[in-house]
Amino acid sequence: MLEKAIIGMASLRILSGTIEILAALLILKLNEVEKALIVNSALALVGPIILLTTTTIGLLGLSDRISMAKIMWIFAGITCIFIGIRK
Repeated sequence: MLEKAIIGMASLRILSGTIEILAALLILKLNEVEKALIVNSALALVGPIILLTTTTIGLLGLSDRISMAKIMWIFAGITCIFIGIRK
């Protein structure tokens, strides 16, 4: 039997992939660079949100098995990723 955390993480990744494919199809349908850039910019929000959410679900699934210090290190790493993306 699959763990609830695994099902949640996989579901979010499937949702993310579906959004990416639909956005690609929309870009093809729009056939204009300006509008395609708007769609692409909207996708820039989806990726980090999915990353943060799936990581949080995974950590909640592991919370009884790993120490709070390790969880804080993981969140510190995610923070560094977001800072690196912004700059």
